[in-house]
Amino acid sequence: MTRPTNNAHRRYFVDAAGRRVLIGLTCEETFEFERLDSKLVLDPADGQAAPDGREIWSAAGERRWLELYEKHEGAWKTWKVQHAPTNP
Repeated sequence: MTRPTNNAHRRYFVDAAGRRVLIGLTCEETFEFERLDSKLVLDPADGQAAPDGREIWSAAGERRWLELYEKHEGAWKTWKVQHAPTNP
């Protein structure tokens, strides 16, 4: 586990309206992502469990969560490259 440091990058920014938004997503997409993320963790598909004991997510919710995650992750990687310290 890594410890947070003062120079750690944040994956959120504050938009013009003062809302906290994930890099690469709109405010609405951030809300949807966080809702899905919470639902997938707290409310698996009707409380079912896979044979190995893991929870099963609904296919549609998982697919949309993954779409939003990939959109954010791609933008995050681009942001990190653009904001990387330059070596003289």
